[in-house]
Amino acid sequence: MPSESALPLSLEWVTAPASWSLADGVLAVTAAPRTDLFTDPLDGARRQDAALALTVPPDGDWQLSARLRVGFGDAWDAGGLVVHADDDHWSKLTFERAPDGTPGVYSVVTRGRSDDALAGPVAADALWLRISRTGARFTFHSSEDGRSWRLVRQFALGTASVPGPVRVGVGAQSPVGEGCRADFDELRLSPTTLPHLFDGR
Repeated sequence: MPSESALPLSLEWVTAPASWSLADGVLAVTAAPRTDLFTDPLDGARRQDAALALTVPPDGDWQLSARLRVGFGDAWDAGGLVVHADDDHWSKLTFERAPDGTPGVYSVVTRGRSDDALAGPVAADALWLRISRTGARFTFHSSEDGRSWRLVRQFALGTASVPGPVRVGVGAQSPVGEGCRADFDELRLSPTTLPHLFDGR
């Protein structure tokens, strides 16, 4: 059971996790076994049962950031930040375990089918992730100290024809494993504009 009654940032569960708690500023989310958020680029098969909590961001430009620690157990175990317009238009930035056991920064952009990419391995046990919206552009950055940010990718979701607002939030997954816990702290959503794409300030 949660130790506090409400999720931070007015987040609401779209897909409930196996469990969650909020204490001392740390949101701990445990994904259920064999859960994922992914649309296969080959056959279009959808997996949409990963733990997912979303909120409506401020109008205009904004930035969502958090520090993550993930209890990796199996390949593709992950926690991350998510942008979601509808089931065909969404993206995620994750701290994720590769099949060889190496943690890394991964990203997925889905416009009908998913396009996923590895940004690189991570040696630290905690990782900062950030999503910035600037006009119609979304930008992913990662950081090992919360001050110096590295660009992961920039993209547009192509949501002009999608009714309703884009929502943002957090997710956790364990596609082939028995569950995965992701701890989020320093979770912030602010109406600020990314000042520079490549230095990530």
